[in-house]
Amino acid sequence: MSAGIGSARQHRSYRSKTVATWLSFGLGSLGGHRFYLYGLQDRWAWAHPLPTLLGLYGVHRMDVLGQDDRLAWFLIPLLGFMMAQSMLAGILHGLTPDDRWNERHNPGLPPRATGWGPVIGVVACLLVGGACLMASIAFSAQRYFESQVEAAQDISQ
Repeated sequence: MSAGIGSARQHRSYRSKTVATWLSFGLGSLGGHRFYLYGLQDRWAWAHPLPTLLGLYGVHRMDVLGQDDRLAWFLIPLLGFMMAQSMLAGILHGLTPDDRWNERHNPGLPPRATGWGPVIGVVACLLVGGACLMASIAFSAQRYFESQVEAAQDISQ
């Protein structure tokens, strides 16, 4: 029994920290990094596409219907927050020490050192993630306060 488990570990492919970091950057809001690390059975990976696609639908609604569409006000921040959380995952992947990364994602495989790929990915994730988070917060706050002003105007008339 234990020989079967050991041989299964030996046949498992290596999970690269660089690839995981850049997948978080490029496809993280759709769960690409989680599918890469944990496979298609990962429930958290499958939780990523729906809020991202709803956020994209909100962007489409605002493009078609204009800025007064309240459903778009609710949906667009979903996209921003999903992008920000995927950038955070990329930062965490890229900053994980090599020995801990190999222990967690490559048990039983010979360790491989990483170069500058994860570091550059972390910098990219910091830039894009910070911008997405701040834009989502600003958009949400602006829409909230605009709705409060409209409600106050309706009451005063």
